[in-house]
Amino acid sequence: MLTNLSIRNYAIATALDISFKPGMTAITGETGAGKSIILGALGLALGDRADRDVVRDGCDRADISVEFDVRDLSAASQWLVENALESNDDPALCLLRRSVSSDGRSRAWVNNTPVTLQALAALGERLMDIHSQHEHHSLLKKSTHQTLLDDFAGHQDKVRQLRDLSDRWREHYQQLLALQGAAAEQTAINELARYQLNELEELRLADDELQSLERELDELSQADARLAGVQSLLLICRENDEGNIRQQLQQALQILRQLTQNKSAGESSGSVASHLGSVEEMLNTALIQVEEAADEMNRLADRIEINPARLEQLNRRLNDIHQLARKHKVRPDELAALKRRLQEQLNSVLQNADQIAILEKTLTELKADWENIAADLSKKRKIAAEKLGLSVNTQLQSLGMSEAALSVTLQPNDSLTPQPHGLEHTEFLISTNRGQAPRALAKIASGGELSRISLAIQVITAMTSQTPCLVFDEVDVGIGGSVARVVGKLLRQLGTRGQVLCVTHQALVAGLAHQHFRVSKSSTADSAQSQVTELDAEQRQMEIARMLGGEDNKGQISTESIAHARELLASA
Repeated sequence: MLTNLSIRNYAIATALDISFKPGMTAITGETGAGKSIILGALGLALGDRADRDVVRDGCDRADISVEFDVRDLSAASQWLVENALESNDDPALCLLRRSVSSDGRSRAWVNNTPVTLQALAALGERLMDIHSQHEHHSLLKKSTHQTLLDDFAGHQDKVRQLRDLSDRWREHYQQLLALQGAAAEQTAINELARYQLNELEELRLADDELQSLERELDELSQADARLAGVQSLLLICRENDEGNIRQQLQQALQILRQLTQNKSAGESSGSVASHLGSVEEMLNTALIQVEEAADEMNRLADRIEINPARLEQLNRRLNDIHQLARKHKVRPDELAALKRRLQEQLNSVLQNADQIAILEKTLTELKADWENIAADLSKKRKIAAEKLGLSVNTQLQSLGMSEAALSVTLQPNDSLTPQPHGLEHTEFLISTNRGQAPRALAKIASGGELSRISLAIQVITAMTSQTPCLVFDEVDVGIGGSVARVVGKLLRQLGTRGQVLCVTHQALVAGLAHQHFRVSKSSTADSAQSQVTELDAEQRQMEIARMLGGEDNKGQISTESIAHARELLASA
């Protein structure tokens, strides 16, 4: 519910502070007094676009603040929570503020947090619906027709299900497009990877094969030289008949034995003979070592393999490995890691293919669920559309539009994909004269007719409407007498279920309001000033009398008009 409106330096208003109450509020005043200031300020606070012309002359900026009580407004409260804009001090409070500077720049706040104009407008739609003869009229939007029909018929749950399924379908569809796009871009790269992997698999390179091949190649390529060297060593050690190390050591031992045999019994331990014995032991040890070395070299010579065929085979194998490494611009020892990377790349392609298949299946299931709910909702909408049309037309009769006929049409969607609103969209068509073909509400010439049509629809849908505050700008244009009385009763009826603000020139309408404001204008030689006054019982009686046309040439209200006004207020 709208509770307070504060206006600073807007149009011809310097400072206005207005407190609103539940029920129906009438706003009256002479033409040109500035009644549109209130509606313009509300529209600005709810997200309408503004320019520098709204700033009062001589001022730097215009400021509009609007306060709502949202404790019973679930849609607005939920939006505030979802956007982290709820009031920290009082969750029931929602404060909207808009500032427009003299250079045309605009800023907006919700509960003292800066927001975009789009966010402000989104919240404003959940707080108030302004029905004027101009751009604020929500009935000119087809999306509003759909909402009114579904709210009237109580289809909110199914509509939420459709919206949820549509959103999920669209989210999964975007994921599918992304995966398919990535797969298409990777096709050539994956083909190259597959070709490279095939080459590596044909090579059949084992993990430690390269090191093993290099060791074996080293052995075979050095076999001739190593065998020749071993044989030369054998000749030196013991195979050469013309004096080898073994023979020379044996000769040396023989000489030593002769020397030690001539040792006398009286020689001391430190004598030359005793030292010769130590030399003999060392030579014996050396002879043994030479024999063992020769035996080891014999065994080594037996193990050395000279295999030209195997050597050629090794060279071919290593050549293949090095050639493939050069082709892929890696070192030979990096081929195994390259193979693993290529396998991982192609495995990810397979995983993407699996994800694509899963997404396609999910999309099919979501669409099937959406189609089932949408088909059921479509049947119910057809019944509700006919019922809503009949109810509104009955109401139009009481509003003095006896020849008007509203038809609620359901037009199939052209899209083949799940849409948030279902298989069709709703549009209200109107014929204001007998024999005239129904046409869109936006093409109706008379703003007064549009306001009355809006009033009729709002009365019918008020029981289920999600809009807490309705504003009607001169809904009574072009009517009078009993019809004006009916309009007043309908507005009062709406006021009992929510909050209604009505700018009116009809005393019969204003007399039925729960709250009454009068807008007046005072002028000086330099400027004009708009004022808004909440009327008490006596002031209200005089204002109703004025609206009844009771002023004489001197500006005095006749006693007859005052009496009539008193009657109207008493009957209300």
